[in-house]
Amino acid sequence: MGNRGRPRAAGSHRVDTRLPTGTRPTTGPVAPGRAERRRTAKRIKRRRRGKAVREVPLLIGVALLIALVLKTFLVQAFVIPSGSMEQTIRIGDRVLVDKLTPWFGSKPERGDVVVFSDPGGWLPPGEAGGEDPVVVKQIKEAMTFIGLLPSDGEQDLIKRVVAVGGDTVKCCDQQGRITVNGKALNEPYLHPGNAPSQIEFEVKVAPGRLFVMGDHRANSADSRYHLDDPGHGTVSEDLVVGRAMVIAWPLGHWRRLEEPETFAELQEQSREVQGSIQLPPPAELPLVMGVVGLRRAWGRRQRVE
Repeated sequence: MGNRGRPRAAGSHRVDTRLPTGTRPTTGPVAPGRAERRRTAKRIKRRRRGKAVREVPLLIGVALLIALVLKTFLVQAFVIPSGSMEQTIRIGDRVLVDKLTPWFGSKPERGDVVVFSDPGGWLPPGEAGGEDPVVVKQIKEAMTFIGLLPSDGEQDLIKRVVAVGGDTVKCCDQQGRITVNGKALNEPYLHPGNAPSQIEFEVKVAPGRLFVMGDHRANSADSRYHLDDPGHGTVSEDLVVGRAMVIAWPLGHWRRLEEPETFAELQEQSREVQGSIQLPPPAELPLVMGVVGLRRAWGRRQRVE
């Protein structure tokens, strides 16, 4: 009668897996409950948080290493403490100094604004300040080492290069202008109301040295004030830290420090006098030599074919 007594077809009905006690076996996969899911989420969050905490010192170390490399080899920021370069650069301005190109043999040129170490006796002795607590002192030393703070012991100056090795710089012509190799300089960057110089001089700059002056001539103890020193007030190129490229801070003073037109004209005149082919800057020589080598190699290949 009906299906009674006949074996059931496999899969036709769901098998009852309940135990005699009425409960189901727990050996199979069981979906986690809400409490278990919460605990799992908390464990994952703790692992992620711990991983992030472990990565923070690594990220800080990488950032400090990058800052140190930038300060040592590429660019360094300097705070201007005096008004000797006003109105071009004002007190409290931050300038970025190019330290990369000197590694490739680039030399300061006329008109460049350069930062250089004190040749000796150009800066007054610094006043001794109060001692900081040990921890604060160590933090300051670390930040100074990587270039985030200026050093209290650094003795650097910033001036404009007026003449380089081989030049004759003189004050002044009949119109009261400074001359370099007989060419009068037109200096619109001077501080308003300043004469080019109140001190008369004539200096033949030795090779490898620079004659420097501040743009605020009435408030700049520059090469003119050290004419009796060895080198007649000139500064060795070896003391140059780098060329100031831009005023980076405050934003209202932001500007590039470009070569004044009067020095560009002087450069052109020097080339005409020398009558020689101007070689590319040392930093560009590898690229130029590579291009020339490729052209020669291509020419030989064409001839062979």
